[in-house]
Amino acid sequence: MDFELSEEMRMLKDMSYKFAQAEIAPLSKECDEEEKYTPEIRKKAAENGLVACWVPEEYGGAGVGILGNTIVTEEISRIDMGIGLNVYAAAFGCEGVFYFGTEEQKQKFIPPVCSGEWVSAGAFTEPNAGTDVAGYRTRAVKDGGDYIITGNKMFITNGTVCDWMLVQAITDPDQKAHKSFSQIVVPADLPGITRNKIPGKMGIRSSNTAEIAFEDVRVPQENLIGKEGSGFYQLMHFFDVTRVMVAGQAVGLSQACLDESIKYCKERTAFGKPLGAFQLSMKKLTEMAIKIESLRNVIYKAAWLIDEGKPDYHLAAMAKFLGGETAVFCANAAVELHGGYGYIDEYNVQKWYRDAKILELYEGTKEAEIMTIGRVLMSK
Repeated sequence: MDFELSEEMRMLKDMSYKFAQAEIAPLSKECDEEEKYTPEIRKKAAENGLVACWVPEEYGGAGVGILGNTIVTEEISRIDMGIGLNVYAAAFGCEGVFYFGTEEQKQKFIPPVCSGEWVSAGAFTEPNAGTDVAGYRTRAVKDGGDYIITGNKMFITNGTVCDWMLVQAITDPDQKAHKSFSQIVVPADLPGITRNKIPGKMGIRSSNTAEIAFEDVRVPQENLIGKEGSGFYQLMHFFDVTRVMVAGQAVGLSQACLDESIKYCKERTAFGKPLGAFQLSMKKLTEMAIKIESLRNVIYKAAWLIDEGKPDYHLAAMAKFLGGETAVFCANAAVELHGGYGYIDEYNVQKWYRDAKILELYEGTKEAEIMTIGRVLMSK
């Protein structure tokens, strides 16, 4: 059993962090305050092979797999999780096309995303259905050689900046819920699509999040991904992959909280001693370090299994659950260790505190992960 990263992965890890320090750090505060999306960062990242880097080289990616993608996500999230989403989530939706699409669909939709020319999105969540995937109501009705799509989507990452989106829609309402859905690639500029940015988020404020309405949107049936009626199972596979990425965000943010807290505890004095000399401070730092190390090992194993062709949705759910829990814990501990200074925007920890909470919400709430893991345990 080898826990060492390969030379390629170590170089990727180092390069990703240096890119984030040079390109993202100077814009972090401004983009957070102004809820500013950063297409120029995405394009620079693409030039360095950091966008959709999991995609094989024949489709325009760097070919470093899900483990490599997770490492990139981790290192960029150490600097800014919101701007980071503009990089590593620029390819949301490509997972479905890559794993279930035809060769023609892969060649058409994936390479422009890897190059930074296009942005994709996964249009899944609806206003009244998030974790309850079977509750989605968006419809796609056949009409000649097209689908006519009607419905609404909510909290869609890249919603107003994407060039195409992978839409989850009901194609056969007479089937049982899990067999009624299909996934269809929908160009974002088609007539009948309305996209509105959602402002005022607590965290990841530089990431683009939107609500989308489809009103009789006509899409050619050739844009169907996989077989009709297999959309639910394709979506579950999507989550197997993206939950590992979200956990990568969590370990990156948690590591940043620990690093910043150690630095502060060495510099800040209380009662004539460095803050880090006190046992209660050591306890917080130690608990952060233990949780981060545990999380990183779970994430890397889950990512490695995907690359080996043996994805484990049980472990992916564990990584996602532990990731959210760890990030929230570490961000809270970092603010507490900084005291009053942790509550003002002069220090990064207050931003990380705001960013951390989303990790317990998107790509499946922590309650959804508990149900996923619990069902597996009870089936044994």
